[in-house]
Amino acid sequence: MSTQIQSTMIKVNDRAKERIMSLLSEEGKAKDSFVRVGVQGGGCSGLMYNLDFDSELKEEDKVIEDNDIKIVVDKKSVLYLVGTELDFTGGLNGKGFSFNNPNASRTCGCGESFSI
Repeated sequence: MSTQIQSTMIKVNDRAKERIMSLLSEEGKAKDSFVRVGVQGGGCSGLMYNLDFDSELKEEDKVIEDNDIKIVVDKKSVLYLVGTELDFTGGLNGKGFSFNNPNASRTCGCGESFSI
């Protein structure tokens, strides 16, 4: 069964919230959909972020809510993400969603991978 944990684990800023709500609407996702965030091995710094929509909770999932956004994190990714802020940057030079992770000791130039 999923576990509810403190909302301070991942913060969702207002720009990210607006974009998530817009994407949920555009893609016709149901109200029970949530954002799934995870970390996996890969990328030029060793670890990469995963960000997707989902509607099925798994037994080991941790559930977080911040800024009216429901986020689900798998058990293995929790320690890598404590204190992280989810941001969104748009515009001509924008890069989309980004993770401001205080646990990352090194990030790659594109910001898509990190190491601890």
